[in-house]
Amino acid sequence: MHQHHKEVIKIGKKIVLVGNPNVGKSVIFSLLTGRYVTVSNYPGTTVELAQGYAKFDREILIIDTPGVNNLIPMSEDEKVTRDILLNEEIEGVVQVIDAKNLRRGLLITLQLSEMGLPFIINLNMEDEARSRGIFIDYKKLEEILGVKVVPTIATQRKGISSLISGISYLKKSKVKPEYSADIEDAISEIEEILPETRISKRSLAVMLLAGDESLRSWLHRNLDSKEISKIEEIRNKTQRVYPDPLGHLINTQRISQADKILKRVVTTTKVKRETFSQRIGNACMHPLWGIPILFIVLFLMYKFVGEFGAGVLVDFLESVVFGRYLNPISISVVEKLIPVKIIQEVLVGEYGIITMALTYSIAIVLPIVGTFFLAFGVLEDSGYLPRLAIMVNKIFKLMGLNGKAVLPMVLGLGCDTMATLTTRILETRKERIIVTLLLALGVPCSAQLGVILGMLSSLSGAAALIWGGVVISVIFFVGMLASYIVPGERSDFILELPPIRVPQFSNIMVKTLARIEWYLREAVPLFVLGTLVLFVSDKMGLLGLLEEVASPVVVGFLGLPVKATEAFLVGFLRRDYGAAGLFALAREGALDPIQMVVSLVVITLFVPCIANFLIIIKERGLKTALAIVSFIFPFAFIVGGILNFILRYLGVKL
Repeated sequence: MHQHHKEVIKIGKKIVLVGNPNVGKSVIFSLLTGRYVTVSNYPGTTVELAQGYAKFDREILIIDTPGVNNLIPMSEDEKVTRDILLNEEIEGVVQVIDAKNLRRGLLITLQLSEMGLPFIINLNMEDEARSRGIFIDYKKLEEILGVKVVPTIATQRKGISSLISGISYLKKSKVKPEYSADIEDAISEIEEILPETRISKRSLAVMLLAGDESLRSWLHRNLDSKEISKIEEIRNKTQRVYPDPLGHLINTQRISQADKILKRVVTTTKVKRETFSQRIGNACMHPLWGIPILFIVLFLMYKFVGEFGAGVLVDFLESVVFGRYLNPISISVVEKLIPVKIIQEVLVGEYGIITMALTYSIAIVLPIVGTFFLAFGVLEDSGYLPRLAIMVNKIFKLMGLNGKAVLPMVLGLGCDTMATLTTRILETRKERIIVTLLLALGVPCSAQLGVILGMLSSLSGAAALIWGGVVISVIFFVGMLASYIVPGERSDFILELPPIRVPQFSNIMVKTLARIEWYLREAVPLFVLGTLVLFVSDKMGLLGLLEEVASPVVVGFLGLPVKATEAFLVGFLRRDYGAAGLFALAREGALDPIQMVVSLVVITLFVPCIANFLIIIKERGLKTALAIVSFIFPFAFIVGGILNFILRYLGVKL
């Protein structure tokens, strides 16, 4: 290991990890960097990048880029990866390829080669390729491409030391994709106009010919309008020669080149029979067997997150750690040290930063999202989530979405705030807006769900069915409506299926800790801000005023007691606080069974909590966030009012 140190230092500062989605890139990244990782947004985007110093040398910064299928960008993730290669001072690339899907990886290899960047190939998941009867001649592949190829099984840490020493031998590939004569002529003409950049002029010319809209701002920074229109002219002239779009042709010609390489390096043998894990994987996607498996998964998640996280851990942190120790100590310290009453109230009053914001974000939400992150890590690493997406794809199609949308929706049952961030995995703006709306409208977070289930447990099974039926119907109705109203295209449903496997505990812990760090850094400040807004509103008498204004709707239309208004208002700060307020009213006997069901439907469909609202602004912009909230607010009350009228009119007994 030591003999390579000096060679590694020679390389310099930045190495970028690039690869398709689900090739084990994040596992490779964590093995190279350990846990000293920072996650931050790429400038001007909402796409997060992980960066960390390589364990084997403090001098090398490894940047983990989002999974991509093409370096001619189709999504924001792909644009960020391409921009890093185009704009950052990097020494080279480690391309991670899934060994059982070499064809898909070679498309990116050919683009990296065209860019003229030094790189090495890491063929990961070699064991899974072998179990499917796929054998790759690594030496032959090395010879054809002219770059180093290192096989690994990252989940078992096999081949990692070879990969580390291989990073010392970053080289440019000798393979260059070739296109038909007219395209080649156009590439040469565009190359003459382009300035020198970190990647080859040829690769930029190919991107521009393929109609890469995301390069528009780069062009305007680097060329004058005359040169830009000349490029446009060359592109149009070439396009007239062919009936198919140039981008499609370029991709097809790359695929045929990748296929030629595949033929020379891959041999396949017939696998005798389906393995046990393959049988389970197929059952998870089955339209019939997939449903009981989904219920088992949801039941286990409810037990772990809903009962252990939202019950045991929250009780301990809220009543013991904060209730008995931290809050009383903070109150006495603040009162002794700070004589100014208003500052005391800001810190430890009813809407205090310590007594409310920190108690809420650390004692109540952190144990819930922490257990959820752990459970989600297990689902992610086991390969179950893509199968769930395939199973529900048909249902989600009705809402103008595809199966991928189920992932943020499932996450929303843990925390809508965090789930809103994961809508980035969806390809189009239309899909991201619809899922953000549905999350804010009808997906109760685990903290709120725990309180709701507690209330429903004191009623009949019919009450739970009415609540669940109304909420699910509303999600479908609004989803279908939004698919017609929200402008934009829907994307194709292409999802790579990783194998079903037993998750590695160390990988899950690394991911969970990184996500908890994100929560503490990004979400906790939002709770502090929300509490300050409430404090100011309370001091200015706005809370009392709002209560007065809302009472006629709550009492007259929803048929609820006046005290319920307070629960809805507090529900904006914290969804489960609102539900807890209703819970307290029910325990006092202030709500009859119909009032309980109506109030639970309204609080579930009500405006998202303030943290979620702020994240919607951050992700979708203020205009979209306000449009979402101004729809949800009256809509929740209308649904509640109609439900109240129907149940009373039919004389339903719950």
